[in-house]
Amino acid sequence: MFTSLSNSLIRISSFVIFFLLWILASNSIDSSLLPGPFEVFEKIRSEYNNSELFHHTFVTLRRVFISFFIAMIIGTIIGIILGRKKHLNEFFDDWLLLGLNVPALVIIILCYVWFGLNESAAILAVSLNKIPMVAVIMREGARSFERDYLDVAKFYDVKGKKLLIKVILPQLYPYLMSSARSGLSLIWKIVLVVELLGRSEGVGFKLFGFFQFFDITGILAYTFFFVAIILLIEFIFVRPVENRLTEWR
Repeated sequence: MFTSLSNSLIRISSFVIFFLLWILASNSIDSSLLPGPFEVFEKIRSEYNNSELFHHTFVTLRRVFISFFIAMIIGTIIGIILGRKKHLNEFFDDWLLLGLNVPALVIIILCYVWFGLNESAAILAVSLNKIPMVAVIMREGARSFERDYLDVAKFYDVKGKKLLIKVILPQLYPYLMSSARSGLSLIWKIVLVVELLGRSEGVGFKLFGFFQFFDITGILAYTFFFVAIILLIEFIFVRPVENRLTEWR
């Protein structure tokens, strides 16, 4: 309990120091270039009152989660197959390397050019950017299978769904959580670029509007609000699930 309290105090003091430094910096330079936290919070309140904040945030979150689940499902399947099939891995290894190194902006532009400025093209662009990373992480997970566990399962005639749940998935949980955490942090950033380039709703669209009017307060307001939601998802859902899934270790 003492350790938990100590960790909480460290986190709180870190946030306090961050905001103090922010206030000092905003007071030291032109406030139009770096508005202080109180101005940003006031902008958040203003956007909340006119219903803009939650509408555009919800639109972005919807795109984030749809793209996230598509990338996780497809990337996990590809990664496990490549991790268990040596010849397939050798054949597709350079494909994954290409996917990892093609800039996200190029994929976004190509999807918009090929499929039009629509929601499907936006989701596809984000998913394609994330699938190779998930596949690479899950491939390493599939390679790390303990052969002894599989031999014991085979000896006791453990097959099908029970083999998947009791033997295979527990060994993949750390890799699943790693790809999920990195995926969530990457996907929402790509979604903002997608919205900035070709959508008429979402946080990225709003940020582009603020940029056109040099409204740094608005940019910071939407950024901090959305980051706060992502952090809440991390602490409320991702970490508890990770702890639950890996407690067997």
